[in-house]
Amino acid sequence: MEDIRIGIIGHGFMGHEHEKMLTKMEGIRVIGFSDRDPEQLKDVQEGLKRYSSNDELINDPEVQVVLIAANNNQHHDIVIQAARAGKDIICEKPVAMNLAELDDMINETKKCGVKFTVHHQRRFDPDFRTIKEVYDQKSLGSIYSIKNSLYGFNGNMHDWHVYISEGGGMLFDWGVHLLDQILWMMPGSKIVSVFADVRNVINFEVDDYFKILMRFDNGITAEVELGTYYLTDKMHDKWFERHWMICGDKGCAYVDGFGPEGKIVRTSHLLTNVSGKRTMTAAGPTRSFGPPAEGTIITEELPSVSTRHEDYFENYKKAYRGEEEFLVRIPETRRVLALMEAVRESARTGKSIDFE
Repeated sequence: MEDIRIGIIGHGFMGHEHEKMLTKMEGIRVIGFSDRDPEQLKDVQEGLKRYSSNDELINDPEVQVVLIAANNNQHHDIVIQAARAGKDIICEKPVAMNLAELDDMINETKKCGVKFTVHHQRRFDPDFRTIKEVYDQKSLGSIYSIKNSLYGFNGNMHDWHVYISEGGGMLFDWGVHLLDQILWMMPGSKIVSVFADVRNVINFEVDDYFKILMRFDNGITAEVELGTYYLTDKMHDKWFERHWMICGDKGCAYVDGFGPEGKIVRTSHLLTNVSGKRTMTAAGPTRSFGPPAEGTIITEELPSVSTRHEDYFENYKKAYRGEEEFLVRIPETRRVLALMEAVRESARTGKSIDFE
């Protein structure tokens, strides 16, 4: 079976990551790279082409698939150009700067009859897949809350990510992943309303903090929070904290770190009545929040999952040959982009936004 021949536009951070991964994968052959900054091409591996322009890469008959790893504000024009050249397309996230751009891209790729999907490799993060497995097993009873959070200490954006015009900021960077994970976990549930706070805490132009609350028609409230200047001296993985929490009426589960670590936590029994005896704690007298009796809190191991980012391209190879469907479907990415626009509107107005 012939290799799928890929040309990659953009040799920045993600371009280098694609180079390291794809040049080692069976069934895929990287043809070469283009980048608007020739300096970025100096360390391209020997044997791979260094194109002088995107035009040269897109018009190379040896390239079947164009993988777009350029700045966010370039995605629209490159997708249109590649589609008109008859190339199949993988685009980095966020696929577009707004819904109007994406709809234009969808129409053009359909008209040109080319394959079009988005690189959402974080659907294969071990922490996410672990908490998704807990959700799918339905072992926590009726779920009422899911929290997905990421915190760091460094604060500052980098490179082109500091500019709004280039599509910078954390909502476009990490937010699209965190929201995609929540929505992909619950694909059949509609979002009733969205409330969000989006801020640039220490960055001049772009957002570096957000908290997003989503109420779903299945009764679940999901919270997504990210802060790049959210300081603690107990970072789980030294430079950042990564957390999931999912709670139902038969227990909770937490996952810490990308590793991940965590437990399923339950109680041996539920109180049928609150004792009249008060307990003195550091917070003062309490009944509802007193210390549990010995043996009340019990834990279980998290389910074991096997997942890696390469699995995205394993799916891509099979889907490209018609053996299965693409894992990341364009209507899903459109839904995430629509949600991000609702998030920005809520943050701008300070009001909850009705959605779906």
